[in-house]
This record gives sequence, C-alpha cells and structure tokens, in this order.
Amino acid sequence: MKLDLKIGECMTVGVLTLPIDSSVMAAAQLLKRSRVGSVIVTDKGKAVGILTERDIVHKAVAEGKDLSKVTLKSIMSKPLKVIGASQSIADAALALKENRVKRLPVVDKKGQLVGIVSEGDLMRVYPGMVDIMAESSELGPFEREKHVYTGVCEQCGLHSDELRMQNSRLTCDECMEEDEV
Repeated sequence: MKLDLKIGECMTVGVLTLPIDSSVMAAAQLLKRSRVGSVIVTDKGKAVGILTERDIVHKAVAEGKDLSKVTLKSIMSKPLKVIGASQSIADAALALKENRVKRLPVVDKKGQLVGIVSEGDLMRVYPGMVDIMAESSELGPFEREKHVYTGVCEQCGLHSDELRMQNSRLTCDECMEEDEV
C-alpha cells in the first residue's frame, strides 16, 4: 500500500451532526440508533465541537446530570480539531497521537465538513500504520502549524474556522499577520 494515501480516500462520509443546543439525551439516542461513537456539534451550521460517548459518561452521567436538560454546548469537546481531506494518512496518524483523540473531523479546502477519520479507519486501510505510529520519529516531527482548528482565537477572542498553533496558543490568521508586522 502506498504511503501517500490521502485521508479523503479512507475517511467515513456521512458524519452525524447535532445543533449545539440539543440535549445530551437526544445525542445519546442518536449514537445508539446509528451505532457510532461520536457526533459533530454545530452552531448555525458551523462545526464547533465533538461529542463522544466518553464525554457523555464522564461529564454528564457520572456527575448525575439530567441528560434531557443538559445541552451539548456544556459537555462537548472543543476546540474542534480537524484535518484536511488532502493530507496523508501518516499526518492523520500523527495528529491522532499528538492530540490524544480517536477521531478527527475531515474538512475540504473550503473548511466544510466532509467526513471523519478514526483510528479504525486508518488501521483498516493501512495495516502497517501501527508500525508507522510507533516509529513516528522516522517520519519527522509532528508539525502543529499544519493542522487547522475551529474555535475561539486565544489572542483576540473571536471565533474562527482557521485557527493554528502559534507560541502554544490557538491563533487566527488575522492575529498571526499582526504579530508578523
């Protein structure tokens, strides 16, 4: 299998989404019906977070919260870490490992959600990926600045669909340009 396989060739399409003000109960029921482990949380059509089974158990059930009253906004994982569909599966494996997540939403060149890639997807298409992840030093260092995040800029406080790590902070393009001047 070729090493330059792109994420768009192995991702899962048809990602489940729910609005940010949906209840955790509604999300749990959707996850059960669909037999998946996560749902992308949207705000006015924009992907802003991810809700996983782990979020539900740790942040709601274990704390005795009323799942019909708790909204996704209060327990979702954010900022949403995403990866581009044209990036390699090696990039995805390193991003999963570095960010300590099991799945990454996949976006196209316009930043639109087009799928999701999980550890299982990578293992399915590339049996040798375990060796690559274990020997990641041979592939070179993980470069955070390549990865794009959605959320709030830690410098100006505005929402952006294109945040990048700069000096260990999520920063929008406008703030990055100001820092360069």
